[in-house]
Amino acid sequence: MDLRVDQPLLLLISLPILIYFIWIWNKDRKHWKKEGLVVFFIRLLAIFCLILGLTNPYLLMPIKEEQVVFLIDRSASVQGTEQQVSEWIEKSLDAQTDKHLVGVYSFAENFQSEIALTNEDIKLPVFSPMDLPGNTDIAKALQLSTGIIDPNKATRIVLFTDGIETSGSVADELMKMTGSNVTVDVVELERISSEDVAITTFETPPVAFEGEQQQLNVELEATKATNAELLLYQNDELLSREQVSLEQGSNSFTFRNTSKGEGLLKYDVQVIVQGDALIENNKLTSVTNVENSPRLLIVTNEDATTNITQVIDQEAITTDVISASSLPYDLSNYLAYDAIIFDNVPGHLVGEQKMNVIEQAVKNFGTGFMMVGGQNSFGLGGYFKTPIEKLLPVEMEVKGKQQLPSLGLIIVMDRSGSMAGSKMEYAKEAAARSVEMLRDDDHLGFIAFDDKPWQIIETEPLTDREDAVEKILSVGAGGGTEIYSSLAQAYEQLQPLKLQRKHIILLTDGQSSSSNDYQTLIEDGKENNITVSTVAVGQDADRALLESLAEMGGGTFYEVQDESTIPAIMSTETAIISRTYIEDNPFYPTIYGDPTWSSLFVEGVPQMNAYIATTAKQTANVIAQSEKEDPVLAEWMYGLGRTLAFTSDSTGAWSGDFARWNNWGDFWNTAVSRMLPSYSEVPYTIQKASDGSYTVTDPSGKSSFIEVAAVNEKGEELEVNSEPLAPGKSRVTVESEPGLVFFRVSNEQDAVYQAGISIPYSEEYKVQQPDVQKLQLITNRTGGELLSEPAEAFRDMDVTSSEKQPIRQILILIAIILFFIDITIRRFGFKQLILPFKKPKKAITPSTTTKSSNMEKLVREKKKR
Repeated sequence: MDLRVDQPLLLLISLPILIYFIWIWNKDRKHWKKEGLVVFFIRLLAIFCLILGLTNPYLLMPIKEEQVVFLIDRSASVQGTEQQVSEWIEKSLDAQTDKHLVGVYSFAENFQSEIALTNEDIKLPVFSPMDLPGNTDIAKALQLSTGIIDPNKATRIVLFTDGIETSGSVADELMKMTGSNVTVDVVELERISSEDVAITTFETPPVAFEGEQQQLNVELEATKATNAELLLYQNDELLSREQVSLEQGSNSFTFRNTSKGEGLLKYDVQVIVQGDALIENNKLTSVTNVENSPRLLIVTNEDATTNITQVIDQEAITTDVISASSLPYDLSNYLAYDAIIFDNVPGHLVGEQKMNVIEQAVKNFGTGFMMVGGQNSFGLGGYFKTPIEKLLPVEMEVKGKQQLPSLGLIIVMDRSGSMAGSKMEYAKEAAARSVEMLRDDDHLGFIAFDDKPWQIIETEPLTDREDAVEKILSVGAGGGTEIYSSLAQAYEQLQPLKLQRKHIILLTDGQSSSSNDYQTLIEDGKENNITVSTVAVGQDADRALLESLAEMGGGTFYEVQDESTIPAIMSTETAIISRTYIEDNPFYPTIYGDPTWSSLFVEGVPQMNAYIATTAKQTANVIAQSEKEDPVLAEWMYGLGRTLAFTSDSTGAWSGDFARWNNWGDFWNTAVSRMLPSYSEVPYTIQKASDGSYTVTDPSGKSSFIEVAAVNEKGEELEVNSEPLAPGKSRVTVESEPGLVFFRVSNEQDAVYQAGISIPYSEEYKVQQPDVQKLQLITNRTGGELLSEPAEAFRDMDVTSSEKQPIRQILILIAIILFFIDITIRRFGFKQLILPFKKPKKAITPSTTTKSSNMEKLVREKKKR
């Protein structure tokens, strides 16, 4: 028994009062008489009792009784464990004593009483049917249990569960139980072992286009190897029925279906297994929103054809084929297409301006893009440092390669007055880009000419890249045009160098003012392994001379009408002579685990002949890789658009057995599907959160509030709870059975949107192990234990129980009595106060008194005589 107070501060405050009272009393010494001391101590005790009574004092009286509550999880995840739990509780009751009150309760999503708390002998009944076993709310069960018990008594809750909760948060409830008299022990439950097959995942594209080949992915979990039947439905019509063999553990299957028509498309997948333990997890639904047929733009080299149109499903995809030079300049023309493919297209036929527009279409408007390899593509196509390289998942630069040829490159560039303006700027940018592609050991020279050569960069090993770029960009325009002397100077500088490759790039927009013997110059240069390529810029360039120089010099002649193509030409030339890009040793690509692609290679991977070497960017998803670890097929998201890089070709010359592969058509249809925009232009977006709720957002920001209604497939309106998060954004929860639910979303402007949402079966029906971490969290937070022996349920409790016995009224009554005694003493005196308690004295008789008086008189008279 303990004496405690709720307001100890009052005791501290009363101390000066008592001291002052003692000091006042001590000033007058007359108070220290016997009667005064009694009054002093009575008054002191009365004041102390009064102050102590104001502090709300109480006595803690020990309680011997203890409560043991058995709380049983009866959700679907522990189905069939009732008998096991009953036997466990019956064994534990052998350790029960007279001081124990025992109760039995069960729960799933709801909570129900089996046996109320009692100190009498109990017999476990057959458990009553459990409502809503498809969910587990441990938090609610603990909350209601603690509401039933006497909070003053020490209590132990013995929780039978697997720790898998699908509703509520037990962690939050445990915080509320901190500091209480309740501890929670846990007995781990696990579903009775039985054969079960569950569909764990069913994924279909959220948005598809009419006629597009859709990929449907199904994952199943099996407790043991077995045979099953897998059924696929589209809008309740059977599409496919397959006999499948399942291995123990995870199993994946892929279906492909071409959608027809527009609107909402419902897919159902179902697995049938004889003797299956749970049928609730044998079916899943998914929804795909089908839009108009997509449009694909295939871009080819001049006068070249493409084989891609022959293998893709053109009934599903509207396809246009144009040459690179016919590409439009305006963004609106590209936004008419959902995806673009460059099939072996050289960059100089496209130009920087068009590349910039295509990059914007991909980044900001979700247009897909794919580059296909060939001798005019990737690094060989001059895409180094271009907007196209920026949006692709690979870099044109080949990193980490050894045994590259030694190189000497001299750029001979026209700086005459006619080059002033955009031609000069593009030419300098192209030369600077070529410098960035060279290695430190490569030799570089730069000659700018007008009516005479100007040596801007001496021909020597490249040591300071930034200085070289700065010198090139500082060149200005002015003067006439004289080609031969500058070209001869370049040959003279390259001839003595001991290099494997020596190359000259001549760029001009005019005609030379002199006529010289170019043939002898070039023939002598060829004996020293020097090649030359020429670039004619504009209509005024000497096309005939430049074309003949390139032909005699073993290089390439480029005719430029669009100045923005100059950088791509220079990049192409630099790439050709500085790198060995083409890898032409036959090999078998390694395929990585993305199920969209890997499902195509279930029966094996065909051999490939060649590809263009590139380097995968850091965040790219490499699907296929060569033996040299170069990417063959890679993809990533660039802004809103998905882009792909296939470094082999579409003709079969490089792709080898791929072009004769049974899934070659599916390969290209998959590539097109991957590129198609994954977003839908609708007034609202609906996203599912991890807690099962949905976030509905108006991305346009035009809605102040959002109203959501939900209807199931039977036409029944469902209860919807909507919580505004921000203007035009709400969190929505809806109670529904597994299946398809239709949302109707509207705002104050009467903008209406309808969408289908698939509600999967509860987590309770998944094949899963107990959540041991959750069980340990419960015991650690409440001071309980994981029990293995039934008798441990009635072991001694660490917490003690007691109840409060208030004594405020008693103390105040004592203070009143003491004050009454104090007043009585001061009014009537101490003798008067104790008079009722004194024993009365004996009375003297009259005869005795008379005799005594007579004797005294006789004595006095005798003395007088």
